Amino acid sequence: MSEKSIAHRHHVTFEGIRHVDDQGNEFWLARQLAAVLDYSQYRHFLPVVERAKEACRNSGQLVEDHIEDVLTMVDIGSGAKRQVEDFRLSRYACYLIVQNGDPSKSVIANGQTYFAMQTRRQELTGDATFTLLNEDEKRLAIRNELATHNKHLAAAAKSAGVATPLDYAIFQDHGYKGLYGGLSNKEIHARKSLKKSQKILDHMGSTELAANLFRATQTEEKLRRDQVQGKTQANKTHYDVGRKVRQTIHELGGTMPENLPKPETSIQQIESAKKRLGKKKP
Repeated sequence: MSEKSIAHRHHVTFEGIRHVDDQGNEFWLARQLAAVLDYSQYRHFLPVVERAKEACRNSGQLVEDHIEDVLTMVDIGSGAKRQVEDFRLSRYACYLIVQNGDPSKSVIANGQTYFAMQTRRQELTGDATFTLLNEDEKRLAIRNELATHNKHLAAAAKSAGVATPLDYAIFQDHGYKGLYGGLSNKEIHARKSLKKSQKILDHMGSTELAANLFRATQTEEKLRRDQVQGKTQANKTHYDVGRKVRQTIHELGGTMPENLPKPETSIQQIESAKKRLGKKKP
């Protein structure tokens, strides 16, 4: 099966059971999601929902905003129906559920990246403030968010055994190699024709920065969730996440990050221009 058909299959699988209420809000029902995720009995799916609730709380989100107790009707045979307990799930909740599901199930393993990418894309495009920003403002917003998440990633890597600055540089290189088709930090640096003192993240457009933000957040989460230990395993985790993000970009028809154009201005130049503009205001 081709990668394009795989992407199409997952789109049909997950988007095919999506509902939209009278206010235009999308949602999923837990019983339907359990079925497409190959859980033979709904009771086996409930612990996954509980883990998703805990992950939601840990991320600082209100559980009730994403996982709501509801009652739905199910067939019990001969045309009869009865009311059962169910959950109304947001897209983010579905993402948390597949992230906390049984990875031995192929539909979950493949759905993890699908839902994660779709969720992050919706977060960015659905944020009214973000959509009003121009390209430079988007770059600055994502770069600042990435700086924060890189600190979280560094902490997770340290807990996994990535101890020294050299260890961390090697660890970061594995993430870049996964995302950039084997290119190292140094090779990406050369490809962008940057000076030695310049950082590659400061010379990326918003699309490329978003891919790297996704790489960083997913690696941090996987390191903590899987309780990864040892430099070798941490490096492999970062590489695998980067490669999976790259694969998903390809499946969605996106441009590979190394082929995205380098912006004319750096993040530092954008910040300087913003400061000058601020000083001119009365």
